[in-house]
Amino acid sequence: MIIVLKPGATEKEIDHVMDRIKELGLTPHLSKGQERSIIGVIGDDRLIANQPFRAIPGVEDVVPILAPWKLAGREFKKADTIVDVSGVKVGGKKLAIMAGPCAVEKKELTVGIAQEVKAAGASILRGGAYKPRTSPYAFQGLGNEGLDFLAEAKKATGLPVVSEILDPRDIEFFLAKTDIIQIGARNMQNFELLKEVGAYDKPVLLKRGLSATIKEWLMAAEYIMSRGNKNVMLCERGIRTFESQYRNTLDLSAVPALKELSHLPVIVDPSHATGKWAMVAPLAKAAVAAGADGLLIEVHSNPECALCDGEESLKPAKFKELMKDLKKIAEAVGREL
Repeated sequence: MIIVLKPGATEKEIDHVMDRIKELGLTPHLSKGQERSIIGVIGDDRLIANQPFRAIPGVEDVVPILAPWKLAGREFKKADTIVDVSGVKVGGKKLAIMAGPCAVEKKELTVGIAQEVKAAGASILRGGAYKPRTSPYAFQGLGNEGLDFLAEAKKATGLPVVSEILDPRDIEFFLAKTDIIQIGARNMQNFELLKEVGAYDKPVLLKRGLSATIKEWLMAAEYIMSRGNKNVMLCERGIRTFESQYRNTLDLSAVPALKELSHLPVIVDPSHATGKWAMVAPLAKAAVAAGADGLLIEVHSNPECALCDGEESLKPAKFKELMKDLKKIAEAVGREL
């Protein structure tokens, strides 16, 4: 349910409406616009259906929300959300390029890659400190030490950092040492983890689950937003299908679909989607043309020696070349790089 407030509604009137909603056992979410403000009501709509909210001073209308993703949906917020990541705007006209190694390995290597991707035009450094791997014998990441290396790379380059969290108990490390907390595909429906990151204002990059539908993905975002954190970005990283020629099937149709259903920024990860470095550039270009707000790309100085996903990582020179091509495509579709 959405309560539309009159253009001249006072703070006292707004507070009264929100107090009334709370009295009914529901949760109000105030969204202030340039022309008017609205209050999204989260909870069982039946509790408010027969309440005379239109009689309250300052209320103009009461509108039901049909989609189950109330806070993440276009019905709640028409304008695109722009997430501020330490000064980098994600979701606006300028594309956000997140690049770096799949896994953090050594401090010098991490700093070196950060310098390379920044010189090529990347705006955010990606790197995995905690790695969820299919095999328990595969490299699991350096943990908190890896976050320290990312912090050193940020200090050297000024690039904000995105890294994946696995355990709610590590939240304090991520709040202190990262600028974006990534929820990986395997944890998209780890609801306790979603609620934990939702309790803070730290930007969250929510990856699509291995076989998740658009509805399931948006409902996962709703878990985060219902706890108060509105700084959510969605990341398409390929879904599992019958095709075995490449790692996953990149669902680029999800980009315009999400743009229609949700106001949240949409990022595309062509590296994990394909698992092959030669396919990263073509799909990165296609993602920008499809309307993505940014890309998540793996870059490594020496992929053949990488401890994780070297086969899908671009060398810095290839990444630099891709960035030049992306700039042309961005301009063609009314975006900037």
